[in-house]
Amino acid sequence: MKILLIKPGIALGDHIQPPLGIAYLASSLREKHEVRVLDFGKMGRNDGLFTGMVKDFSPDVVGFQCYSPEIGEVKRLSVIVRSALPRAVIIAGGPHPTLCPEETMKKLAPEINYLLRGETEESFPLFLDLLGGKGAAAGVQGLVWTENGAVRVNEMRPIQDINALPQPSWDLINPQEYPPAQHGAFFNKFPIAPIITTRGCPFACGFCTAPILSGRQMRKRSAGTVMAEIELLYHKFGIREIHIVDDNFTLDKAHAVSILKKIIDSGLPISLAFPNGVRIGTLDEELLDLMKQAGVYLISVGIESGSDKTLKRMDKQLNVALIREKVALIERKGIDLAAFFILGFPDETVEDMRETIKFSLELPLLRANFFTFLPLPMTPVTLRLIEKGEIGHMDVDGLIFQKVPYAPKGVTREKLRNLQREAFLRFYFRPRVMLRNLMQIRSLTHFGYLAKRFYHWIVM
Repeated sequence: MKILLIKPGIALGDHIQPPLGIAYLASSLREKHEVRVLDFGKMGRNDGLFTGMVKDFSPDVVGFQCYSPEIGEVKRLSVIVRSALPRAVIIAGGPHPTLCPEETMKKLAPEINYLLRGETEESFPLFLDLLGGKGAAAGVQGLVWTENGAVRVNEMRPIQDINALPQPSWDLINPQEYPPAQHGAFFNKFPIAPIITTRGCPFACGFCTAPILSGRQMRKRSAGTVMAEIELLYHKFGIREIHIVDDNFTLDKAHAVSILKKIIDSGLPISLAFPNGVRIGTLDEELLDLMKQAGVYLISVGIESGSDKTLKRMDKQLNVALIREKVALIERKGIDLAAFFILGFPDETVEDMRETIKFSLELPLLRANFFTFLPLPMTPVTLRLIEKGEIGHMDVDGLIFQKVPYAPKGVTREKLRNLQREAFLRFYFRPRVMLRNLMQIRSLTHFGYLAKRFYHWIVM
């Protein structure tokens, strides 16, 4: 069959980067099927061009990736696809269908025929093998469909041996076609490609969906498999910077060390960064020395708050003293540091948030991102807020940081948005920090992406 996999994106999205999850899925499908990938954001969100490409390929099956704030866009694009291809089977997968299958099915019907939850490299090929067979749906892990007016939801299980998965189909998501500033805003070398070396998260941060989506068990790729992918990207696609986007790259120290040593031994002149962040408490001198030798120039960390009280409520297993200790260690090793902070966590006061802003200014950070709290579906914190009646049915299309979908009691959303703007301006409008960041702008094109990001985060 002909399979079209679509990344919809959102209009306010600043991250235009190769869809790695889709590339893994494409590799699992290509053994039996013809597969193409369509990245709606990369093509300028042009409906006419989108419709033309869908008609030209005329796929038998169309698969949409769907994050929570993208569900409205998936609905809109699925209407276009259904109009162009009345007989096609349309399926959606990704975080939101995984977290909220019944709600998603009702929202996307009747254009969408099925949902597929969780990791799909095994279930999607099986679904295609069984498609059309009587009672076949019951045999596909994670499949969601409507039967006799009721939504049916199959159980899902994470893939145990991710090392056995084929390499991503990089030829279908050529990283050279993606712009600078695709993920972390800044970069050292270009072109850039993201890779993952692990899946799963054993931690229980109350605001995070990672352990729900990919399971609590961490699964690892071998250093040899990871190095083979890096060499492919370097030699075939001209990649000169690797972004490791794991949730927990440094959690298993032996795993991280094995990969870093492979990169060092390869002698490839690449740079490395961790734009998704690493868990700051796992970093030590040995790891940081190896990171530096391997070409790591930037580490991002999830600090989240400058208040021990708030960190405890977040279930972060962190405290301010440990953060200061680890940040000082990273600085001594000569690696730049970026940090993520959350403003407006439930029960926070304005004073708590100002404590976080003050903390960010005290640390030797090159960059900081100040996110407003997002009540992501099915997280422990969101479920508690619903139980307490603080929030009701969420407009998931608004689950983006610039829209401030939630503010704690006693704080208006406008006040929280202004605190977020204040945090950004106070952090970046310090002469030394501003100069260091301005010096890392590589071109007018790069400046354009940064200006767009500044507008979305500060001006809007």
